[in-house]
Amino acid sequence: MGKIKDPAMSDTGNLSHNWAKSHMRILTHSIDRLKELKPLRGITLGFCLQITKETSVLLIGAKELGAKVVACSGNPLTTQDNIAAFLASNGIEIFAWSNQTKSEYDWCQNKVLSYKPDIIVDDGGDLNTKAHFDKKFQPLKILGATEETTTGITRYNSMQKKGKLRYPIIAVNNAKTKTIFDNKYGTGQSTIAGYLHAMNLLFASKRVVVCGYGWLGKGVAQKCAGMGSRIIVIEIDPIRALEAHMDGFDVMPMSRAAKIGDIFITCTGMRDVIQKKHLLSMKNGAIVGNVGHFDVEIDSKFLLKQKVRQVRPNLDECVLPNGKKIHLISKGRVANLIASEGHPPEIMALSFSNQLYSILYILKNHKKMRNLVYDVPEQIDYQVAVDALNSMNVKIDRLSKKQIAYKTSW
Repeated sequence: MGKIKDPAMSDTGNLSHNWAKSHMRILTHSIDRLKELKPLRGITLGFCLQITKETSVLLIGAKELGAKVVACSGNPLTTQDNIAAFLASNGIEIFAWSNQTKSEYDWCQNKVLSYKPDIIVDDGGDLNTKAHFDKKFQPLKILGATEETTTGITRYNSMQKKGKLRYPIIAVNNAKTKTIFDNKYGTGQSTIAGYLHAMNLLFASKRVVVCGYGWLGKGVAQKCAGMGSRIIVIEIDPIRALEAHMDGFDVMPMSRAAKIGDIFITCTGMRDVIQKKHLLSMKNGAIVGNVGHFDVEIDSKFLLKQKVRQVRPNLDECVLPNGKKIHLISKGRVANLIASEGHPPEIMALSFSNQLYSILYILKNHKKMRNLVYDVPEQIDYQVAVDALNSMNVKIDRLSKKQIAYKTSW
């Protein structure tokens, strides 16, 4: 029996689910094709994802394919409670509600693992890490797992190097049809939405400091530039820094950017990006927020120990010892999910199609897979792209026989 905030919210959750589903044809067509076969019959899936309207389409789809579905949230603050209620009313064992404490968040993950999932679908690596290192769950015979984020994959790569992985994990985040679109276009748009909901200030003319120029940073910088912002990029990788410079953005160290930026957005996956010394040097009224997975990129602990008052939903005013006011979005947690609704459904359809196909791949191939981190098989990535184009009614050319012969000749 799951645990949610309010079962009475299921009707509004149903409306949100149907709205998302109507814009996720890439995923729903795949589910419809597989329904009669019930390829997940007898399988228990343990999900640790952001509980959003888009996620509900994947979870309900997995249930329709025969799986027993157990779920918790990949973040203690981001659950959409009406979606949790809708999922519970449709037979999903779900342990999730908004604004959880750390102990409640941990308890929910324990409950999911207590159902002995055959395959884990994770977002950030918390559930897989618990399955590996919590002694009471080490006897579980898990066939494999999939991972949605860069943050989670970084953790598993470290575990793999030290010989600690107990089962294979497919890095869904690394699929081209996930990284390029989810991380760039999804995060770019949802970050703008989250910041606007939190602050409702003008982007045009503001100096926006984007920390990190990976796929997330590129998407955020591109969208903020489109809003008329002047972009400053912070990087440690010389190639990415050069790319940002060639893209027309200013590139500089954080120590310099902190003094001149108006809005700060961290998207690195690394801790201590905006430190106490940077916060103290910022302009009065600066706004800081994070769209990386964990709340370690900004020293939010320092900020929240100051004189704090909430001036808008998801926006705290923190008065520093030097008298300056710094505004923190969503307490340093994922602003695009907490202050807004996360990625649009069209984008999540790509990511979750990769998730679905990767689950089926593990089920079919786990006996010959080693305890390693795997990229999404190329044929899955290709199929998701084909499905996406078909859903958008986009046609492309094919190579002729002469062209194929030319391509393969020397």
